[in-house]
Amino acid sequence: MPGGTLVVSRAKLLEAHHKKRFEELGFKNVTVTAKEKDGLDMLIKELKPKLVIMGAGFYQSATPYMVGEILRRFKGLNMAVVSLSLVPYPADYGMSFIINGVKSYINLFDGFEQFYEGLASVRDGKSFISASVQERMDIRNELPRPSTEITDRELEILKFLRNGYFVDEMAKELPISVRTINFHKKEMYSKFSVRNERELIRVTDYLKLVKQDELNFYGRNFELSPKPSRGKKNKSNMQLRMSN
Repeated sequence: MPGGTLVVSRAKLLEAHHKKRFEELGFKNVTVTAKEKDGLDMLIKELKPKLVIMGAGFYQSATPYMVGEILRRFKGLNMAVVSLSLVPYPADYGMSFIINGVKSYINLFDGFEQFYEGLASVRDGKSFISASVQERMDIRNELPRPSTEITDRELEILKFLRNGYFVDEMAKELPISVRTINFHKKEMYSKFSVRNERELIRVTDYLKLVKQDELNFYGRNFELSPKPSRGKKNKSNMQLRMSN
């Protein structure tokens, strides 16, 4: 039945529990799913939910980016993100959800009273932003830019990174400047809410942005240690040892 609530969570064993709990809180026609990407898109098209609630860690640190992707595909979709983390969840991640088009962000770590206040607001069709996130937004003169879709060039650089290329090696292969490559890397750091190249590669693996058959790693200019000597004397000694 269209117009219900779709809850997106990876806790498959708790699907029945989540459904019962949300219905007890007054949410109507609740469906719980662990589907992702294309499977989730198909379910949204089928159910046409009035509200989608997604766990903040559903796509790990890339959840703000992936939520933005969903909202670009489904214009006008009412989406709320809920963090159930028992450790402090970075408020700037929460802010990224709002920037990328989510109407509500609710954080359990802000306290049970505010948590249930947020759920009630979302249930009643209102927007809600947790106090910790609102504070981070209020101290800024301007908000960061929303994430945009990953570009073909960025995806190309991701493939090189995933295959172990250094920046100067990428610059020769593409060919573009090292400065341009570093610019694209920083753009991706922002899009995927990561801090460095290692975290970017981790997100790449998690989202399967680089396919297995696109991994062609081998060490370019690889040379075993100790390195071979270049002198004639050493070469002669090696030939002597081989003849013996």
